[in-house]
Amino acid sequence: MFYGVTDITTYLLGVVFIILLPGPNSLYVLSVAARKGVRQGFSGAFGIFLGDTILITLTSLGAASVLKTFPALFMLLKYAGAAYLAWIGVTMLKSAIGVFLKRNKVNSSSFDTSSAQEERGLNAPFKRALVISLLNPKAILFLLSFFVQFVDKTYPYPVVTFLILGGAIQIGSVIYLSTVILAGAKLANYFKARYKLCASLNAGVGALFLGFGGKLASATIH
Repeated sequence: MFYGVTDITTYLLGVVFIILLPGPNSLYVLSVAARKGVRQGFSGAFGIFLGDTILITLTSLGAASVLKTFPALFMLLKYAGAAYLAWIGVTMLKSAIGVFLKRNKVNSSSFDTSSAQEERGLNAPFKRALVISLLNPKAILFLLSFFVQFVDKTYPYPVVTFLILGGAIQIGSVIYLSTVILAGAKLANYFKARYKLCASLNAGVGALFLGFGGKLASATIH
């Protein structure tokens, strides 16, 4: 046992597989880095880190039991999250169609997902990534179901245990998203002169976000 973690090796292996699974968080950060470079990519990543930290904290405080006790709250958050992901997907598809129809100017930012309002309000990378991360009540339930498998209930300092479990996920996320951002920035130069490829990828990513929204909308509390 390691400070209340029953099997740290198995847990760390599980964390690696969880982080590597594709999802809206990493996909959004990749698209931002490819469109706008490393700085904006990390801005989005910080939004993800903050959102995940909030979810991990809520999980450790028992938020999952609240969602199970009040199914209406789970449904509200679930559909709000699904609608937001679908809205991002539709916005990306509209941008891709605009490029194909040559309604958008082809320049270094042609691999874009939204209108001129991209940098304002909830469309800023940090804020958008934070909302993407938080509007996923299923994540709280998943974190709890994953964490409890490795928590020794007899350990007298459960806060320390949750700090280790949550910290491992966050460290892994930092490494993974940093790699994704640097890779996305490298791809940006390749995309600059290939607006049709940019539009195709933009449409593909938009379709994936619609899929993420549909998957979240069909999620159950069990």
